Amino acid sequence: MRQIVIKLGSSIVADADGELRREVIGRLCAVVGELRQADDRVVLVSSGAIARGMRVMELTARPRSIDELQAASAVGQGKLYRVYDELLREHAVTSAQVLLTFFDISARTHYLNARRTLQKLLEWGVVPVINENDTTATDEISFGDNDFLAAQVAILLGADLLVLLTDIDGLHTADPRLAPEAPLVEEVTDFESLEPLEIGHTTSPLGSGGMRSKVVAADMATAAGIPTVICSGLSPDALPAVLRDEREGTRFAPRAARYSSFKLWLRYAKPSHGTLIIDRGAVRALREGGTSLLPVGIVEVTGTFGAGDAVDIAEANGAGRPARPIGKGITNYSASELRKIKGMQSAAVREILPRATEEAIHRDYLVLT
Repeated sequence: MRQIVIKLGSSIVADADGELRREVIGRLCAVVGELRQADDRVVLVSSGAIARGMRVMELTARPRSIDELQAASAVGQGKLYRVYDELLREHAVTSAQVLLTFFDISARTHYLNARRTLQKLLEWGVVPVINENDTTATDEISFGDNDFLAAQVAILLGADLLVLLTDIDGLHTADPRLAPEAPLVEEVTDFESLEPLEIGHTTSPLGSGGMRSKVVAADMATAAGIPTVICSGLSPDALPAVLRDEREGTRFAPRAARYSSFKLWLRYAKPSHGTLIIDRGAVRALREGGTSLLPVGIVEVTGTFGAGDAVDIAEANGAGRPARPIGKGITNYSASELRKIKGMQSAAVREILPRATEEAIHRDYLVLT
């Protein structure tokens, strides 16, 4: 029994005119039906609510303002899910509509509740059809793209496979729409090897993502040990080939250095509210000794945050040079408190803050990147 997360982009759900690709969705639902017959657990993450709303309201271009995007989503979401529900029922599959916000993932209690709900649906043999709750999300609290949402769902569930379906056959060395001769990258084992490639944000007129967001999503999922594939959702043979573990699209190998579920949540889901810049001695202690971060190693504090917020950790890099990010953690102090005690030994800290804990960030609440 496998747990598989499949993400459908807007270009798979709807064509360039906003017309629903019912045949394509139906074909994918048939594949889901086969997976369920084999007792695999499947989650669909689907874009397309805004595209569907645009079509219904006869909008000629994707809205830009947040209120128009939310209104288009409100019009389209129910109509889109109804199509999934009907097509999945044709293959004896029960589905459930699940709408998530960034807050549901970034707040730990909500994160765990979302996990329990999804796990129960999968135990019941139900296929969750997930989308971001665009109607209530804002620019400040949104995933930004369903590729990131799909990766978060895969991490949350500890999935065995993440498949990102798009309208091209995978990651190329350059955008194949602009450079048709650009070869397909068949496998990625080292994300640093992708830096020279021209991976852009080119999207369909209906979507918000692009190949770069898919690569970032693959980076997130493979850090959790989840193999990820980017392939065509328009080719009838692509998804079945991926599910048979055949060579198709671009495959991203899972990485050996796996983090705990909590630290994956901290690294990718909990938003940062500031930065602690630390000296080289503290960096060495964190990297080589696996220690907690003490106030004595902090040289600068930026941002406004309270105790319990997540903050980025960066290494001081000399005068005039930007600090180098090295990690992230949950702070025991507010920004104002840390500004008072930065650079101080523990005894001096206790004189200023008598009830203070020794660690600015405990090692159990810290993840290095």
